[in-house]
Amino acid sequence: MESTGGPYLNTAAVTSPVGIARLLQMTFGCTTFSLVAHQGGFSAAYGTFCMFVWTFCFAITVFIVACEFTHLHSCLSLSWGNFTAAFAMLATLMSITAAVIYPLYFVQVGCYPIGCEVRDFRIAASVFAGLLFVTYAAEVFLTRAKPGQVTSYMATISGLLKIVQAFVSCIIFGALVNDSQYGKYVATQWCVAVYSFCFVVTVVVVAFSVTGKTALLWFPFERSVVIYTFGAVLLYASAAVIWPVFCFDSKYGSPRRPGLCAKGKCPWDSQLVIAIFTYVNLLLYVLDLAYSQRIRFVSHL
Repeated sequence: MESTGGPYLNTAAVTSPVGIARLLQMTFGCTTFSLVAHQGGFSAAYGTFCMFVWTFCFAITVFIVACEFTHLHSCLSLSWGNFTAAFAMLATLMSITAAVIYPLYFVQVGCYPIGCEVRDFRIAASVFAGLLFVTYAAEVFLTRAKPGQVTSYMATISGLLKIVQAFVSCIIFGALVNDSQYGKYVATQWCVAVYSFCFVVTVVVVAFSVTGKTALLWFPFERSVVIYTFGAVLLYASAAVIWPVFCFDSKYGSPRRPGLCAKGKCPWDSQLVIAIFTYVNLLLYVLDLAYSQRIRFVSHL
């Protein structure tokens, strides 16, 4: 029988620089969660989060490599370039978070009381977790849009920033639910509405890009995203002013951390985290707005 559709397997999926990076991701990811599951151990929400990150990223990376190696991605109703670029950025953020959290909470210099063998396994897992982050960051670097290159929207700086914005919003939400007392004033409730609205719209933009459905919309998607980004800058600017005033001004809150506030259960700490990441997201949206003036959307790559 003669083949009329070209080679059945795409060897570039595992031999190209991006393919090699993904093979290393699978290797380091599998090694990391295997070391933790075998002897390193984990506990509480922090450890569970780290294990989720490593197993989730490993599973999706295996899926991506398998689909590209067998050309099955052409059968999926996804904008493959947008999907892989978005996942690489998300995996980079998740893996660096886990690479910081795990050694911070589970690695110690001495052997007591966990034992030297457990300590060594945890140190090794932390090293491979750091290597895992490096490989995902390398994929983002290799697949990012170059000047003058026609590429998927999620591979552009603006597209990658959308993932970072959503990730930072998740950090803000985590601090909000950790006894931040945001319901104390209408003004702080407005800030929560700002965080929620911008997060939802950003996720919708990413979803439409990844599914490749932007061309089916009855309104110009490119212009709408730029207008939304401008609106998000204004909304976050208002939150960046309102939140610190109603949390750290002596009239409404506390300028300094209360002395009797328990570590890990202090509303002031959560309010500080929210304030910091509000400014981070404001900066990200400003950068997004600046870069969005220099790109053109391509939904089918």
